[in-house]
Amino acid sequence: MSNSISPLASARRTIEIEAQAVSALIDRLDVQFEAACQMILAATGRVIVTGMGKSGHIARKIAATLASTGTPAHFVHPGEASHGDMGMITIDDVVIALSNSGTSNEIITLLPLLKRLNVGLISMTGNPDSTLGQASDVHLDTGVDKEACPLDLAPTSSTTASLVMGDALAIALLEARGFTAEDFAFSHPGGALGRKLLLKVSDVMHRDQQIPRVYADTPLSEALLEINGKGLGMTTVIDQTDALVGVFTDGDLRRAIDARLDIGDTRIADVMTVAPKSVTEGMLAAEALRIMDENRITSLVVFSDDDKLVGVVHLMNLLRAGIA
Repeated sequence: MSNSISPLASARRTIEIEAQAVSALIDRLDVQFEAACQMILAATGRVIVTGMGKSGHIARKIAATLASTGTPAHFVHPGEASHGDMGMITIDDVVIALSNSGTSNEIITLLPLLKRLNVGLISMTGNPDSTLGQASDVHLDTGVDKEACPLDLAPTSSTTASLVMGDALAIALLEARGFTAEDFAFSHPGGALGRKLLLKVSDVMHRDQQIPRVYADTPLSEALLEINGKGLGMTTVIDQTDALVGVFTDGDLRRAIDARLDIGDTRIADVMTVAPKSVTEGMLAAEALRIMDENRITSLVVFSDDDKLVGVVHLMNLLRAGIA
């Protein structure tokens, strides 16, 4: 290994060069960027992102970011497009083509076909006077003064600039569409964010025969059997019309034991908690968890929109669902 420059110095230089390349993009944002956004927003089809080599890897990421933020998009390999995948592009689509030089043969080959389809073409190149730049309806300048590679050969600063320009485009479109966190969750249902924004209390609660229930005049000894049988560490307490009048939890049991109450002679109504914390079945499960955390409790009774007792949600339900 050469001792002319240390690894740390090399890394710092690389980051500084790429940071400068990204900062330079700010002054290049103009009406062309706005035109690109308007073209995509007006399209009735999808955004097709294409690029060759390292630009192709960046194009794939841009397509994925667009798709996950409210702009339907997918990547088409320019080489494969010449051998059948051109059929993936329709007249309703918009194409974003990435090429630092603007002269990638595989993309240039597609230009006549794209013109025949009359699709909107947005290019990201480092040379607006290139073949691709001149053929585009909109050109986004992602040129850099130099690559971070000391040989000025390996795509580094140029691919970073293209990636950041793609992110800028995706976020501008996200805000223009009024894309929300819940919309994002629908694109990521398997992730932690998706679970927090999509999972409702009704999806995880105990319902029907799973709900522990005793009447207000039930002896404490019988109530304990119901608690043990349902395995939630608590029971709801109802009146003769099945309306909720309270709950009895393990905390209430500890207090009853401390008071040395006779569990055979004590009615559950005498030791229950009245006006317990509750949620509605349509509430987000994450909100139910917040209520539990704030009140240091492990279960909540669940009501329907018309104020009927419909379930019980326990902390363990939320843990198993991956909310906590």
